[in-house]
Amino acid sequence: MTAVSSTRVIIEADGGSRGNPGPAAYGALLRDADTGEVIAEERESIGTATNNVAEYRGLIAGLQLLRTHVPDANDVEVRMDSKLVIEQMAGRWKVKHPDMVPLASEAQRLRQGLDPLWTWVPRAENADADRLANMALDEAMGRSPRPTRGQPRGAADAEQPTPNRLVGWAPDLGDPTRMILLRHGQTGLTVDKRFSGAGGSDPALDDAGRAQADAAAAWLEARGGVDVVLSSPLTRTRQTAQVIADALGLKVQTEEGLRETAFGAWDGHTFSEVEQRWPGELAAWLGSTSVAPPDGESFDDVAVRVRRTRDRIVREHPGETVVAVTHVTPIKLMVCAGLRAPVSSVYRMQIAAGSISVVDWYADGATSVTALSQLP
Repeated sequence: MTAVSSTRVIIEADGGSRGNPGPAAYGALLRDADTGEVIAEERESIGTATNNVAEYRGLIAGLQLLRTHVPDANDVEVRMDSKLVIEQMAGRWKVKHPDMVPLASEAQRLRQGLDPLWTWVPRAENADADRLANMALDEAMGRSPRPTRGQPRGAADAEQPTPNRLVGWAPDLGDPTRMILLRHGQTGLTVDKRFSGAGGSDPALDDAGRAQADAAAAWLEARGGVDVVLSSPLTRTRQTAQVIADALGLKVQTEEGLRETAFGAWDGHTFSEVEQRWPGELAAWLGSTSVAPPDGESFDDVAVRVRRTRDRIVREHPGETVVAVTHVTPIKLMVCAGLRAPVSSVYRMQIAAGSISVVDWYADGATSVTALSQLP
């Protein structure tokens, strides 16, 4: 176990029975999303039950661990290999079976005040929770531990098949929502490498920035297949998006969630100027994604906003290709989500003005990053 160092938490949960129904157990754990370290874990045998009941009991245990150990969590992802539980909790499938109704209600009660990201993962990526569930069951049955991967799960899982695959090595899952993330063209503040966020001076494109927008539009027009053009509400993104939309014969839709981080008092200043005037604050900001610039937003806060925006875009545009004209930070955070990398990875990426990054979001929760900061 580890001390809590973040309000960004991953819940991993699993459950299963040997017989379906049969002897059943669950396992659940909390993981610090930034460090990957386990915060707390729990396992328990629950007597005779079905796989689906055990899976729900695992989720409930994970949510209870969250309330106990990280009650101030503001960014929560739930990862399970049960398609049934994930889809029902996300509201995409109805809860019909009478055994599931009270369990789903209890899980909904425990997640009140949160907006978790519900992520289905292949069983191979849920090995730690699976191991805990099997340990609990083996202990209850007085047996030696069994292997945690590849063992039969019973008829209930057969009704909701979970392909055992790793992201990037998979059969055709249908058309994903493809998000083409375009950083706006250059402005005067871009050239001087000045902080330029939401709430700042909101600069327009310069001549080089307009040329970059033209180049991106030509690239996208030649590629074809774009269904939607979204834009951050800031001037430089709206100008870039309009060039794209005009070339593609589409309209620009403004998406508030794509706006840049608010850098507060640092807006308009270079890194060197900030280092001179706010040395302590800058050091703290570079040391933790939970720290915000004076009167600004932290990367953790922006990550929550971007995740919710991503979820809404994927939900509203299934199987479509979406051009999202946005800024450095939202692009980095979308890529982090696509790679399931910690938010701190934003410090290790560079996104050029006018560049294109691409992330595919599949209906089952799988992702694929196919381009990063590519210049058209």
